[in-house]
Amino acid sequence: MDIIGVGSLPIAVLTGFFSGAVMALQMSRALSDYGQVGKTGTLVSLTLVRELGPVLTALMVAGRNSSGMASELGSMKVTEQIDAMRALGTDPIQKLVTPRLIATCTMLPLLTIIADFVGIFGGWVIAFLFLHIDSRQYWSTAWRALEWNDVAQA
Repeated sequence: MDIIGVGSLPIAVLTGFFSGAVMALQMSRALSDYGQVGKTGTLVSLTLVRELGPVLTALMVAGRNSSGMASELGSMKVTEQIDAMRALGTDPIQKLVTPRLIATCTMLPLLTIIADFVGIFGGWVIAFLFLHIDSRQYWSTAWRALEWNDVAQA
């Protein structure tokens, strides 16, 4: 979990921040046509929590960790460590693959939550500095737009 979760934290935070910042910048241009630039927080939070946050975080974590796992297991296969485990009566799938899968399934939702929050913060930075939207307005519209169904998809 340390290697998968904590190791992937910087890439998840960077991806989340810049996704939120770009989303705020682009959505504000579209919303300005309708005079609704103040709704930037709503669009950023809904888009990140529902769609972009989970997808981009999963892609970044998979891209970072899967190549490392594949090379590690491939190296073990070449050096016949996996065959030695089988000879000793140990199931290599249960010993090598299952912990990595459980760690990924445990850490990915937590990384997604962090990336979503950092992305909403990135949207606030753009909204505050470039769009001159009041902080209270941005955060209140961002949090009011979210419901439990946005996270759970129930």
